[in-house]
Amino acid sequence: LRDPATREKIKAEVQKPAGGWENLYFDAGGPEHILLAEFRSEKLKPLTGKTLAEVARMRGKDPIDTAMELIAEDESRIGTLYFIMSEDNVKKELAKPWISFGSDEASQAPEGVFLKSNPHPRAYGNFARVLGKYSRDEKVIPMREAVRRLSGLPATNLGLDHRGFLKEGMFADVVVFDPATIADRATYDKPHQYAVGVKHVFVNGVQVLKDSEHTGAKPGRALWGPGKLH
Repeated sequence: LRDPATREKIKAEVQKPAGGWENLYFDAGGPEHILLAEFRSEKLKPLTGKTLAEVARMRGKDPIDTAMELIAEDESRIGTLYFIMSEDNVKKELAKPWISFGSDEASQAPEGVFLKSNPHPRAYGNFARVLGKYSRDEKVIPMREAVRRLSGLPATNLGLDHRGFLKEGMFADVVVFDPATIADRATYDKPHQYAVGVKHVFVNGVQVLKDSEHTGAKPGRALWGPGKLH
């Protein structure tokens, strides 16, 4: 990225539809839809939470040049969020009966080292959003169906034996929530916010959340389906 000729080649490629690679800059529709979420350099961390367009204006430079400069300065890939999804399409997919829900975001906590980055809001609100926004408020799917798609269906799809159902002989993984109040609170500007409306949580029969407060218990374990390579 410090070679001018290479930078010009990259700049030309980024501004057109990709041929054999994922051009998220182009797909997002420009720098206004790219949020800078995580830097390694302490010097650059104040830019966390700003869009690429904002930082480019601050520096008085082209957005693509700015992106390459930031990567070179940080000596890392830089964590970014891209706004490329259609809410209408999300609802269409949610309505399909075979769709289950998950998240690829890492576990977070609103404290300590986690506060040095701006994760995607799904880290805190993914599942509560399904129950609150899409089921209760917008009625895209019934609440019972939403619960099934968050528990039994993914457990079955992944081949996780004795998980995902409230039945005798199953592991006691139980979430007690208030369907009238459950909601996600995390936003792109302030992602480190827990969802509300979850009262109690049991993992492997041990209570880890009581009256919405963590008990300190850590009974969780890694789960492997039949697809695990030994």
